[in-house]
Amino acid sequence: MSIVEKKKENRKFLLWKIFVSTLYLSTFTFGGGYVIVTLMKKKFVDEYHWIEEKEMLDLVAIAQSSPGAIAVNGAIVVGYKLAGILGAVVSIFGTIIPPFAIISIISVGYNAFRDNYIVSQLLEGMQAGVGAVIASVTFEMGGQIGKEKDTASILIMAGAFLASCIFKVNVIYIVITCGILGVIRTFLGKRRECR
Repeated sequence: MSIVEKKKENRKFLLWKIFVSTLYLSTFTFGGGYVIVTLMKKKFVDEYHWIEEKEMLDLVAIAQSSPGAIAVNGAIVVGYKLAGILGAVVSIFGTIIPPFAIISIISVGYNAFRDNYIVSQLLEGMQAGVGAVIASVTFEMGGQIGKEKDTASILIMAGAFLASCIFKVNVIYIVITCGILGVIRTFLGKRRECR
């Protein structure tokens, strides 16, 4: 087998692995985009070691600040990082197929079980589990920033938390402000390097 054939074979395997991983994560993830982002981190950073943890934080920031569902945005940025445009397309399909199929099935029988006591209790239990998963990823990703001991990042994180939780500032303004602060920090850092 030639080198070109091996590269094509490896690329096919990578694309297949991205598709299967995003399909699996999307199928068994309940509770919204932040939960799937947590599981993507566990799969692509901790298990496969395809992405560094700091880079995953950057990808999540991009996904979160872009319009649209965070699960799909997260899949796009991870797929693109791993395999370019084709990786993004493959990860999109892997991410949207399960919810599309499940919602289609549920919508057909929604009236039959919407008032079912067992279903309502099941959904309430899932909400508690989702809250725990979101708290876990917040702790892990926030802890990573704390480990770096970057005072500016810690202050930005604390300021964003206070603005959101205490002062009830709209998340859009927080994301835009943090993005601007990140650009300023990068610009100032590059300026210092040039001196």
